[in-house]
Amino acid sequence: MNRPSASSSVASEELRPTAAAAKAREPMNVLIVGVGGQGVIMVSKALASLAQSKGFEVKQSEVHGMAKRGGTVFSHVRFGPQVWSPTIPKGEADILVALEWAEGLRWLAYLKPDTGIFICDTKRIVPPFACLNRRPGAPLRYSRETPAEVKEHVAEGYAIDATRMAEELGNERAANVVLIGALSTALDFPAEDWENALSQFVPKKTIAVNLDAFRLGRSWIAEARTSVTEAGAPAARLPVPAETPYSVRLEITQQWCKSCDICVKLCPERCLRLNEERIVELAQPEKCTGCRLCEMLCPDFAIRVHLDAVVAAEGARA
Repeated sequence: MNRPSASSSVASEELRPTAAAAKAREPMNVLIVGVGGQGVIMVSKALASLAQSKGFEVKQSEVHGMAKRGGTVFSHVRFGPQVWSPTIPKGEADILVALEWAEGLRWLAYLKPDTGIFICDTKRIVPPFACLNRRPGAPLRYSRETPAEVKEHVAEGYAIDATRMAEELGNERAANVVLIGALSTALDFPAEDWENALSQFVPKKTIAVNLDAFRLGRSWIAEARTSVTEAGAPAARLPVPAETPYSVRLEITQQWCKSCDICVKLCPERCLRLNEERIVELAQPEKCTGCRLCEMLCPDFAIRVHLDAVVAAEGARA
């Protein structure tokens, strides 16, 4: 058998990629997850568009057949010099962005165990079947893990009350853009380019508030990285624990109610009704369990369910 010459051996060594070069060609994997109606697809499209504008090859795969509010929605975004597959294998996501707390925990296995970054809104969208105990204020069958517990299983993690932050800006639906701001700090794209990409995907009338939300998300991460706890982990705003007693409050926008009667007919506790003006109202608040079925089924977004934490009144008596 002929042995390769010295010159051919040198040539083969020159053609063999180094580990660093191979690493540089690996795509960046970003997984965005949440619940239908939260804007998961907008986040992925903005990221994909920005990456493509920078000359990267981009592959995107999404499942939004459950975009009807309440269903799981997720999107894989992969970009780099060369990308073969549109889906991210389990354990290979560089960044996991979750718009809902339980969905974030559901997809943790996809995050790289040693280097992955977890960015999650603390918003809890509790499905109706979590309210099996029909007593108002009863503990919900919902994930009880706290950010402190989750942080033990991720290399870097941030729990952001993005929904509340967006509400304070005047537009709750901008919560996904708060998370885009947080995501932008983990990728090497200039903030100005992020803002230009966002302006293409949000409604024109909401560009100003969405840019404010984006900047707020970026500044929150900067502050979290400098505010270090005694354990050496970035500080996180905690969600209300699932076992915390709560009271139910319905916010009904009468101008948006179209008298379709869907919420009244499908309310498990029969605590809703249409008034004399054919506008929905909470007739028996003591029966409401906060299952959110009316909120998810309302085609006009006229109902919002709030689960307000009940503060213990011990020691309040004189």
